[in-house]
Amino acid sequence: MSTADGDGRPTDGDASASDLAAEAAQAAAAAEAAAVEARRRADELARAAAAEQQAGVAVPSDPVPDHSGPQDPVVEEVRAGYAFDGPVVEIGALVVDDVAVPSAPVRIPLGMLNRHGLVAGATGTGKTRTLQLLAEQVSAHGVPVFAADVKGDLSGIAVPGTPSERLTQRCADVGQTWQPLGSPTELLTLGGLGTGVPVRASLESFGPLLLAKVLGLNETQESSLGLVFHHAREQGHRLVDLGDLRSVLTWLVGDGKAELKELGGLSSATVGVILRELVAFADQGADVFFGEPELDVADLLRLAPDGRGVVSLLEVPSVVDRPTLFSTFLLHLLRTLFATLPEVGDVEKPRLVFFFDEAHLLFADASKDFLAQVTQTVRLIRSKGVGIVFVTQTPKDVPSDVLAQLGSRVQHQLRAHTPDDAKALRATVSTYPTSGYDLGELLTRLAIGEAVVTVMDERGAPTPVAWTRLRAPQGSMAPAPADVVAGLVAASPLLPRYGTRVDPPSATEAVEAARGAAEARTEADRAARDAAAEAGRVAREADRLERGPRRRTRSRTTSTGRSTLDRAVGEASRTLARELAKSLFRRRR
Repeated sequence: MSTADGDGRPTDGDASASDLAAEAAQAAAAAEAAAVEARRRADELARAAAAEQQAGVAVPSDPVPDHSGPQDPVVEEVRAGYAFDGPVVEIGALVVDDVAVPSAPVRIPLGMLNRHGLVAGATGTGKTRTLQLLAEQVSAHGVPVFAADVKGDLSGIAVPGTPSERLTQRCADVGQTWQPLGSPTELLTLGGLGTGVPVRASLESFGPLLLAKVLGLNETQESSLGLVFHHAREQGHRLVDLGDLRSVLTWLVGDGKAELKELGGLSSATVGVILRELVAFADQGADVFFGEPELDVADLLRLAPDGRGVVSLLEVPSVVDRPTLFSTFLLHLLRTLFATLPEVGDVEKPRLVFFFDEAHLLFADASKDFLAQVTQTVRLIRSKGVGIVFVTQTPKDVPSDVLAQLGSRVQHQLRAHTPDDAKALRATVSTYPTSGYDLGELLTRLAIGEAVVTVMDERGAPTPVAWTRLRAPQGSMAPAPADVVAGLVAASPLLPRYGTRVDPPSATEAVEAARGAAEARTEADRAARDAAAEAGRVAREADRLERGPRRRTRSRTTSTGRSTLDRAVGEASRTLARELAKSLFRRRR
């Protein structure tokens, strides 16, 4: 309550309350004015943001965490672990808290690619784009590349890419200076099935082990097939195509059965299985792949005029229903490279990088001998300067003995929708070096175009495990247009050499000659038997005439003369029979 003194003036209590009321009123007015200004400013910002969006300018978002400073131990570890002195293949940038850190690049030393690698991940997670990214950079360093274009979408590597807002943003995220650029590309196709320069292999160079894998033979049948190849080689009979093998098989269980008697012979039932598989194989178009001219692996080691390595793409969608054929053919190429190239040891950069796409097809249902051959090839071919990068869905698709030979790992997202998936995920996590990541959780939430990476550094030690956002390829990420593909094939320097199939003398002609000789021997034997029978008949007739009854009514002189005549006739008949037999036997010999 207000009070007053005797003169009617307010007391101290009344003055204090009045001042507070006035200050409150002023504060309210100021707050209202500030609110009006804030609303006005917000409207202006909203209008500016809308205008900027319409103009295609990015609107500043909330500030993101800054991991570029030296205070972040993860960033520092990756910077140090992926700092190399020699040439490198850039993969991408480290990701921390879902944000790419361009100052922490993730890369592979070029010289370590001959220690092999693995690109794995579920379908649709970006493996093909990673393959293209690696192939482009390897080519740019002057190293030839070979890869199988399984889905038909890798041919875009020959065509410069198309810029887009999304692409620009991604490149900015990972610190990539992007420009559209196509790579020098050679398009190949198995035996002419599809669009490309035909590549073929002779059956004898392909060998029984790989052929048995393609045909799906068991170990007994595989052993028998090996015996056939051995016999053909010993006899100098060339096995060029499937027709040659069919001819030899039918010969060895027919007229030529005795030729393998000392080696144990062939079961007719086993040969029947092999022949049926060969017929089915040929009906699927595989017969055009085996033949000549055979691909010279030196043609995979070419450089373009500008010094970049030629990217040789094997187009396989035309035989995608026979995946074992192209996967086994890739192994055949590796074996041929191993047998052909000289030893070079550890080099600054590989002579060739070989991308083995859909690698799980190679190892499915493989025999022990086959797996042993694959493991040996992978282990030893690095000394020839050849690097292999297996591309597949999960690391468990690759046998452990082969997996142990791989120095670099780029693991895209894995899915764990089934118990088998969960088991594969745990197996994958167990193969990584120790890190600060919960890999079981991280691998299931990686975005498309992201991967968990660890590689072999220049000292041969594993680099830190790094969650990585990958760079974008410079070539087109769509298949090359049909007219571009046709132009590449028509301009290929390999087309005159491999474009037309040839049919050299081979086992088929040798078997036909042997069969003709066998028939001639059979006919000679029959003629000899007929001649011997005829000679015997003549001799018997002569003996009968000699021993025949003499007429007693004739005079002794006549009888004596007849007897002499009979003896002369008998002797002449026997002589004629002997000479006839000798003549026939001489003709047989």
